[in-house]
Amino acid sequence: MPVSHSVDQEPSGATNSTENEHQNQTDNDDDRPDDGLPINELFYSLQGEGTLAGVPSVFVRTSGCNLRCWFCDSYHTSWEPTHAWMSLDEILAEIESYDADHVVLTGGEPMLHDASADLLSELDDRGYHTTVETNGTIHRDAPIDLASISPKLESSTPTPERDPDGDGEWEQRHENARLDLDALTELVETHPFQLKFVVTDADDMPEILDLLSELRDAATVPIRDENVLLMPEGATRERLAETRTRTAELAMEHGFRYTPRLHVDLWNDAPET
Repeated sequence: MPVSHSVDQEPSGATNSTENEHQNQTDNDDDRPDDGLPINELFYSLQGEGTLAGVPSVFVRTSGCNLRCWFCDSYHTSWEPTHAWMSLDEILAEIESYDADHVVLTGGEPMLHDASADLLSELDDRGYHTTVETNGTIHRDAPIDLASISPKLESSTPTPERDPDGDGEWEQRHENARLDLDALTELVETHPFQLKFVVTDADDMPEILDLLSELRDAATVPIRDENVLLMPEGATRERLAETRTRTAELAMEHGFRYTPRLHVDLWNDAPET
């Protein structure tokens, strides 16, 4: 697949209070269809995270992200975005080739792209259950059966010491854009949702609790503890072995749900899992 550095587009049809801070770029790929998406992976596997963990699903992974978490487990959708452009017809045909009722639209940040809303509408018309994995900074008017929202905490910021590229050039941009209370509020008010926090250690909990308090004050729908999931940080079995027990203890301590990373347990960091 071609490597592109121009898929972090400003979301023209989205609600996002920080979108003016995003670089407005135009993708120059010669093979870009008018109604297409930059696809990093499209594959069949088990949902590994959240309330639907273990459900056979087709995953559509778009390339491009408005954030740069230092621990990103899909490096080639963010730090080095790699993709092939596919039209919606091509994506739908590939999805329909699998015997699955659930589709997961993920990234990167899939809601960056205008065509993601079109794809979700087409999937809804065909009767698929759709989950959208999003960082919660962008809201679009689209049919979504489960908004799997993963707000990014301060511990995700790529400081120079944690930046995979080692220069920290994304530190301030990521920090400025990682939370958008307006977009989060619209997402939870519009769709069935789960709030999935990546936990590195107990130091993350005060920020999680503060954000939940703000969101509960802002939203017109209840945000119950059962809607809140704590997920251990780690893209390899070795790293999960270091973080999952403490994360599980924190979930019990605060009355939240614990979510595994089933795909990592089963296949480690293999692609298309």
